[in-house]
Amino acid sequence: MKHEHKIKCIQTGSIAEEMEIEAGDVLLSVNNEKIEDIFDYQYQTEEEEVVVLIRKPSGEEWEIEIEKEADEDLGIIFENGLMDEYHSCHNKCIFCFIDQMPPGMRDTLYFKDDDSRLSFLQGNYVTLTNMSEHDIERIIRYRLEPINISFHTMNPELRCRMLHNRFAGEALKKVERLYEAGIRMNGQIVLCKGWNDKEELEYSIKKLSAYIPYLLSVSVVPVGLSRYRDGLEKLEPFNREDAKEVISCIHKWQKRFMEQYGIHFIHGGDEWYLLAEEEVPGEDAYDGYLQLENGVGMLRLMMEEFERALCDLKGRIRQGNRAVTREISMATGMLAYPYIKRMADSLMEVCDGLTIYVYAVVNYFFGERITVSGLLTGQDILSQLKGKKLGETLYLPENILRSGEDILLDDLRLCDISRTLQVPIDIVKSSGQAFVDAVAGICDEGKTE
Repeated sequence: MKHEHKIKCIQTGSIAEEMEIEAGDVLLSVNNEKIEDIFDYQYQTEEEEVVVLIRKPSGEEWEIEIEKEADEDLGIIFENGLMDEYHSCHNKCIFCFIDQMPPGMRDTLYFKDDDSRLSFLQGNYVTLTNMSEHDIERIIRYRLEPINISFHTMNPELRCRMLHNRFAGEALKKVERLYEAGIRMNGQIVLCKGWNDKEELEYSIKKLSAYIPYLLSVSVVPVGLSRYRDGLEKLEPFNREDAKEVISCIHKWQKRFMEQYGIHFIHGGDEWYLLAEEEVPGEDAYDGYLQLENGVGMLRLMMEEFERALCDLKGRIRQGNRAVTREISMATGMLAYPYIKRMADSLMEVCDGLTIYVYAVVNYFFGERITVSGLLTGQDILSQLKGKKLGETLYLPENILRSGEDILLDDLRLCDISRTLQVPIDIVKSSGQAFVDAVAGICDEGKTE
């Protein structure tokens, strides 16, 4: 049943354990209220006095009265973490990357979510087209913020065409409700050449600025085009001059917003700067890195963290250290390669005898226009690193892996890559500090006691 939630397990020492609630029991209601999802559950269990209705596997129902501290968790873990089905996307966006996936991959890679709850929980972006009045009311009631919204354009007619949804323009009105309720939001524009760029981009930026201060930021990122686009809308890739024009537009508006609101508000994805062959902006330009997961400011943050960590490392390596002779290797996507190479060169200057081979892996699987490391596959890594100097350890970025597992997009595992290349593999988190930490132990081994 929709509002019945099976319990997976109970935390040891929790209130639920004390009340003899067990795995296999089913939650029917809290405080006589049906529970739609995890947000209903958390809201209803915040109080000091809670009444929980449980059905045992035998069919017997227990009404349990609980007294506890406010906000104290009951210790119940449900089989479905969201306590509801995920809401899928019904749009047919011209730029959707999932539509550009090759056949034969695992089913989860083809699921399109458009769930406002995942926007709050995981930072996913939603188009608003799948959001009912009930959803809006719950966002406001539970203060589910910030909500991340895929605007793409503020031209209603153009939005309908880009999303292939006749309600997509009307859905923009829901932003007014969120704004009036003071719900914090972040936005994104996936820019498509000849569609929502140039004058349309200028129009969208101007319209979106009306939602400041509750709309905290808007990112502009280039459309990702894989080689699997047969039967899809014809889209052209951006070139160097296009990227320079986009950056110029963004910087112009940033200057205005800084003067008027004290924030930059509109931000360009890192890919624009790499494509334009320009240095990414300084740290102050990112207003606290509000959209890292969207590829905005990731390279700048990595470099800033690296410089601080490198300074600390220099302080630990004093005169009199004996040199170490070690060779390691690193592989990354084309986007981050220039920065990873720069960081590796700096480390080699500090650590005598340390050699780091840095390799840029071209994404032949999805197409050469896909440059982020998070979409690299095991087969591309294998084919391009085979026969290369890899040293005693190969370091790969954490974002190539499926969350919590050691498997890549094409279902190859780290052990498969390690065995084929005959080199141990270590995973490095996507931060400058982690980059230094990965080799700091090697450098410190050269320290004279």
